[in-house]
Amino acid sequence: MRLAIITDAWSPQVNGVVTTLTRTVEMLKTMGHEVLTVTPDLFRTIPCPTYPEIRLAILPGKNVSRILDEFAPDAIHICTEGPLGLAGRRHCVRRKLQFTTSLHTRFPEYVKMRLHTPLWMGYRFLRWFHGPAAQTMVATDHLRQELAGHGLKNMVLWSRGVDLNLFTPEARDDLKMETPIFTYMGRVAVEKNIEAFLDLELPGTKLVIGGGPDLDSLRKRYKNAKFVGMQKGQALAQHLASGDVFVFPSLTDTFGLVMIEAMACGLPVAAFPVRGPLDVITDERSGVMSSDLQQACIQALSLNKGDCRQHAAKFSWENCTQQFFQNLVGINQAVPVKIEARQSAMVSPAEMEKPIFATQG
Repeated sequence: MRLAIITDAWSPQVNGVVTTLTRTVEMLKTMGHEVLTVTPDLFRTIPCPTYPEIRLAILPGKNVSRILDEFAPDAIHICTEGPLGLAGRRHCVRRKLQFTTSLHTRFPEYVKMRLHTPLWMGYRFLRWFHGPAAQTMVATDHLRQELAGHGLKNMVLWSRGVDLNLFTPEARDDLKMETPIFTYMGRVAVEKNIEAFLDLELPGTKLVIGGGPDLDSLRKRYKNAKFVGMQKGQALAQHLASGDVFVFPSLTDTFGLVMIEAMACGLPVAAFPVRGPLDVITDERSGVMSSDLQQACIQALSLNKGDCRQHAAKFSWENCTQQFFQNLVGINQAVPVKIEARQSAMVSPAEMEKPIFATQG
């Protein structure tokens, strides 16, 4: 099968979305499928406002259509709501082609944090963007229920996986840091609520793995924490496995792939009891959830590393990819696409008088 995957999130970005897409594409090719990835590196780009590490394609519409026409895919999947995702959506809607989408981040909450836009505007944009899709893939059933409450429809599950050969307790090394080591890994950015971790009174060392727009400012403010920047491959696994507890302070993640990677290294997770952790920490042996994050960190120290590893082993990229493939919808025959009506059941009369978040295709 010929598959086209369109995404604004791609290497050299390092995050859970890119990891998921990269591994899924690798597995699809292993399964014998021909996969085209339409990614920012194929276009002229500019830095994303407030997040320069992310590059955004400049006016990619015509080139996206040309690339898709030349490849002639059997199925099209759109992963992100950025310029490339918008161009792919516009192409499919205009050609009356079926396509699927996926929702990887809490877009409305992130935009509100960075640009101070109201939540209703972000969710209105999501309804518009994903409305024409035959199916929208989300990571967990809790997220599907939550998004349904905001008016999104036709949602199916697409779970996540972990590389158990890379992320393993055997990667542990002596980092020459005072123990216990409480570790955070991920983007160093405001939406990750990382300061809730850095403000805690904890014994030992706070270790922060990752880069992001707030790295320099937080490094200056929290001089007692160890910031090692972005790590990749074996170095990443080594830093992660060398910790004692993985701290996940985010309140807005849709899943939290890093929690599974930490568990695979034998680290129990300490987190708030919110969506994401609630879907990953499904038993008391792999982590502790509490509104008191400091208490969760201390309690997690007593959990067994072997139990954490065993829990992570339930997630595989093979199963993840099979689920993704089964959710795809073919486009060999053009099918009329129903565009979301101007007046959604979730939109108030007052909202109808306000401009939508993005220009419709």
